[in-house]
Amino acid sequence: MKQKLEHILVIRLSALGDVAILVPVLEIVHATYPQLRISVLTKAFFSHLFSHLDFVTVHVADVKGKHKGLPGLFQLSSDLPDDIDAVADVHNVLRSKILRKFFALKGMKISKINKGRKEKKELTKLKTKTIQPLKSTHQRYADVFKELGFPIDLNLKLPAKQLQANKKTLDKLGLNSLEGCIGFAPFAAHQPKALPLEKSKKLIELITQQTKHYVLLFGGGDKELKLLEELRGSNNQVIVIAGKFDFPTELQIISQLKLMISMDSGNGHLAAMFQVPVITIWGATHPYAGFAPFHQTKENQFLPNLEEYPLLPTSIYGKKEVKGYEDVMQGIDEQAVVHRIKEIIEQ
Repeated sequence: MKQKLEHILVIRLSALGDVAILVPVLEIVHATYPQLRISVLTKAFFSHLFSHLDFVTVHVADVKGKHKGLPGLFQLSSDLPDDIDAVADVHNVLRSKILRKFFALKGMKISKINKGRKEKKELTKLKTKTIQPLKSTHQRYADVFKELGFPIDLNLKLPAKQLQANKKTLDKLGLNSLEGCIGFAPFAAHQPKALPLEKSKKLIELITQQTKHYVLLFGGGDKELKLLEELRGSNNQVIVIAGKFDFPTELQIISQLKLMISMDSGNGHLAAMFQVPVITIWGATHPYAGFAPFHQTKENQFLPNLEEYPLLPTSIYGKKEVKGYEDVMQGIDEQAVVHRIKEIIEQ
């Protein structure tokens, strides 16, 4: 094994938010160790998240095609560059574990993430508890690099990267610029952490009444698109982004937002990649689990009434539905959210 590590392969195959969380960590790794070569192994769709990082080389894992199954993973391990001398596995799932076995046989130094499953289970137990913040996912990623001999300071300030949206995009939106636009992503993968439709409508109404800013609605899928059109209604200050642009163009738009309002979902992490302020609205999950967007203050976190719902958080990812906790989001104060939006705008 080489004494000096020069080229690290970082493995994170999915999901959207978790891959997006990796981006600011890699930026700090590069700023701290500019001579270190960094390759990222991920799925094709997520490769767009690294397109603005000229120091990252992306390798695509085609896990449903030629890299499917054990033979496919062996082929993948052979397809990667021969000069990789260390592996940072920030995913630690069955596929990455198998890949680590192949890489270890080549003499590579290996480090893997500690996901903290035990303490996360304790945080979400369905009985009276005192909750404490767990290590952030960003720090868990950073710990993997530290184990390889590359410690970083996540508080290191770096210039924000803003992608440019072309005139064709602006024309399609009917805007002269994206300056001052507010993003709103009202959906989440699981219902227990999604804002009810009526509360989303109320929040949009308050934003457009109390600010001069456009609200851009983000989402995906035919069902969500119909709901977003319903949220837009006849409000000329509201524009539906979903379904109009490809993913790289959406990233360009997100990078230029004044701020993003998101559930505990990927859109918040996409905005945080570009140092866009993110207001997160939490339901069954909680920022203490370590998934708050990068460098976002507690003032940007809006939670249900924990006195009324003392078992929160009831889930790490929002999958679990708990009887009596179906309406946790009803306690979110839309006017308080708008007040914070105005504070951010004035800053």
